[in-house]
Amino acid sequence: MTDSCTASTPAGRVAGKVALVTGAARGQGRGHAIRLAEEGADIILFDLCHDIDTNGYPLATSRDLKEAALEVEKTGRRAIATEVDVRDRAGLDTAVAAAVAEYGRLDVVVANAGICPLGDGPVEAFADAFDVDLVGATNTIHACIPYLREGASIIATGSVAALLAAGSQGGPSGAGGAGYVLAKQMLTTYIHTLAKVLAPKSIRANIIHPTNVNTPMLQSAPMYRQFRPDLADPGPDDVTAAFASLQQMPGVPWIEPGDVSEAVVYLASPESRYVTGLDLTVDADATLGRGVR
Repeated sequence: MTDSCTASTPAGRVAGKVALVTGAARGQGRGHAIRLAEEGADIILFDLCHDIDTNGYPLATSRDLKEAALEVEKTGRRAIATEVDVRDRAGLDTAVAAAVAEYGRLDVVVANAGICPLGDGPVEAFADAFDVDLVGATNTIHACIPYLREGASIIATGSVAALLAAGSQGGPSGAGGAGYVLAKQMLTTYIHTLAKVLAPKSIRANIIHPTNVNTPMLQSAPMYRQFRPDLADPGPDDVTAAFASLQQMPGVPWIEPGDVSEAVVYLASPESRYVTGLDLTVDADATLGRGVR
């Protein structure tokens, strides 16, 4: 949806910028979109808005995406909301081109869309996780690169779980979990290389690695079973202590999407104009305490 009236540009850390966020209908993506709008950016919101068969928890809906766009517009900024599959490069090219034609520019890309199929699912879950989490992220970034200019910022969503798995600390289970971990590990390497490639153009690329985040991905039956495999049907009350055991800071079972959004705003803003190729962990010391970093 779009606002027919262009709001005046407010003061803000990303005032006057245009930011694209994938996976924007709910969870971290919605939080990032709203927070960037609060700081002055107009927002392009992309989301799939239907389920993927191998993923064991429901994904966002069309209604979620519309509500997210309305939340952006409540800040006084403009919102373009489009249902698009990040695995579909041609569809992304079309959607990005249409949004940039309306806004006239693109300054920030938040490649956030992701899934985490867990447990004893089919082998196809490996492909689905890899295709959404890595191919989808690179498709998004590559569709946007032609429109980015000096000062632009690319931000990818990584994973503390993938960092821990790389450090032999275990990781998400099943074929889908393996696809998730591999995708996030390769995405990290990709961002490091991309940062080098884009540095001469003064375009930055960074990746944020959150720990457990209080989203529908975390608060789902497959994730509960991941953390409490000793129980046949664990519920929310059964997993709080197990969630908290991942972080070294006491009493932190998870962080909130807004905790990650603050890092996104920083990396999107001129405050980080010389920061590129960074692995930014927002993890309550889930990694350093285990010797992973």
